[in-house]
Amino acid sequence: MLDRIARRAARAARVLTDAVRCVAAPSALVRDQAPASVPDPADVLSPQEAAELAEEIEAAATAYAEATDLARAGDRGKRRARKLLDRAPSGRYGAALVERVRSSRQTPDLDAIRATYARLGLGEVPMRPCAASLRVTLAEAPADTTPAPVPVLAAA
Repeated sequence: MLDRIARRAARAARVLTDAVRCVAAPSALVRDQAPASVPDPADVLSPQEAAELAEEIEAAATAYAEATDLARAGDRGKRRARKLLDRAPSGRYGAALVERVRSSRQTPDLDAIRATYARLGLGEVPMRPCAASLRVTLAEAPADTTPAPVPVLAAA
C-alpha cells in the first residue's frame, strides 16, 4: 500500500515538474531528447549571400518566432476549449453547431503492420527519420560597445 502511494507521489512530482518546465521553457523538453543540430540542406544560401540578406533574414526569423508563439497560444486555447466540447453532445448551442464528422485523414496502423511483419518473419518494421525541424530562437540585442561619456570634473 505504501509502495503504491510512493509511486503515485513520485509520478505526480514528475508530472508537476514537466508541467512547470512546459510553461517555463517548453522547448527544453524537446531539446533534451533531440540531437543538437543537423547539417544544412544543399540549397541554402552561401555565406556571402546570407551576409547580404542579413537584415531580411533577421526580420523573417523574428516574424517566424512571433508566429510560432501565436500558434502555440492558439493551440493552448483550442485544447482548453476541447476539454468541454469533447464532453458535449452534438447539437446547436446558440450560434455554434457542435457535431462529429468522420475524418478524411488516415494514419498507418503500426500495431497491425508489426503483427504482419512478425507473422511473415520480415523482422522489424523499417522506419525513416523525420525531416529536420526549423528552430528559431531570438537572442538579446547585442550590447552597445560604445563607451558611455564620463563627466569630467574640473578642479577650481
